[in-house]
Amino acid sequence: MADTSAPAAPRRSVLRDVSFLRLWTGATASGLATWALPFVLGLAVLDGTLTAAGLGVLLAARTLGFLAAVPVAGVLADRHSRRGVVLWAGLAAAAAAPLMVAGLGRSVPLMAVAAVVAGAGQGACRPAYQALTAEVVDEDRRQQANAALTLAVRVTTLAGPSLTALAALSLGTGALLMGIGLLWLLAALIPGPGARTAGESAGNSGRGPRGSVLTEFADGIREAREHPWFLAGLAALTAVIATGYSATGVALPLVSRDEYGSEVVLAGATTAYTAGALVGALLIARRRPRSQGWTALAGLAAYGFAPLSLMTHVHPVVVVAAYAVAGIGIELFNVPWFTATQREVAPDKLARVSSLDFLLSYGLAPAGLALIAPAIGAFGTGPVLAACALTCFAAPAMAALVPSARHFSRRRDTPSKTVPEAGTGA
Repeated sequence: MADTSAPAAPRRSVLRDVSFLRLWTGATASGLATWALPFVLGLAVLDGTLTAAGLGVLLAARTLGFLAAVPVAGVLADRHSRRGVVLWAGLAAAAAAPLMVAGLGRSVPLMAVAAVVAGAGQGACRPAYQALTAEVVDEDRRQQANAALTLAVRVTTLAGPSLTALAALSLGTGALLMGIGLLWLLAALIPGPGARTAGESAGNSGRGPRGSVLTEFADGIREAREHPWFLAGLAALTAVIATGYSATGVALPLVSRDEYGSEVVLAGATTAYTAGALVGALLIARRRPRSQGWTALAGLAAYGFAPLSLMTHVHPVVVVAAYAVAGIGIELFNVPWFTATQREVAPDKLARVSSLDFLLSYGLAPAGLALIAPAIGAFGTGPVLAACALTCFAAPAMAALVPSARHFSRRRDTPSKTVPEAGTGA
């Protein structure tokens, strides 16, 4: 079989581009703020300023804000300046921090309102940042840019818990919440403008009056339907997140406690997953798979090894290794997926299509988490994990059967046409 990848030609590093570095810094700040909020609220439960029930209410409120804001933000980011949407979303999330501090230990309803606002800011940032990346970075360097962005997310996930726990020893929960607000302020103010003109920002040049938000979001759905590879990949991603991620969130802690008698396996597996994701991002930043869609979907399917490793009492090293493989695979999927979306989707509909991506994949993840615990209670851990593993393997395999899925492009019919357009410019 022919070699499935080719090294990228030399090009000017995206890390030397000041515009991208500003975007990278803002996106990193928003990612760290997004990750830190539930962790800091968990610390509030430990110090007694928030109950476990209150934590559940706040996390649900944040998810509600996220789901409500994502489709609206996608429309606004296509109508107007993507940079403007990032600004206002970040400022809204930053303003939620002092409200949350004011309610800490006093008013859960006030904190819930703040959590909705914070979730809305998070949800609005996601499609806007995705579309802004396509404006700031030229097509030849977007895969490298997306790899750099995901590397930042993984580094903060790996180092964040330790740093936050150390900070909590001297700062307290209120100060940490204000620190999250500061991160959102940085996310709002640091990124520079994109490349679109005012007319292009409206996304409606020559189309007459704009429709409602619902109508324009439906236009984004129609654009997504023009790309069969996108619909197939999104269905596979949603299935993997709803099953594989849920197995990690619910079954991994149970298996670690009941089968291995401690939390060591839980800690080792989650750390290995993040470390594997770092390796995967580094690999995909430097390689251009000839069949990038099939390679990405194979990486996504690798998450099936995670629930598979939990089905029987194997050596802990096997579980850790399975999660490392899953981490590598998820970035082999994520980076080409984002890059292909930025390349293939019509520029004036990119934010809406990206919002559909986030809405279905990550937005529906709580449903999987809510269902897997009752399923384990009804059918047992083994059968549920087997179903999760089978779904993780089968869904990407079925997506790969869609003809345009091989290269994540309707324009690519043979491998020979893939390499030049995959990012080998000067």
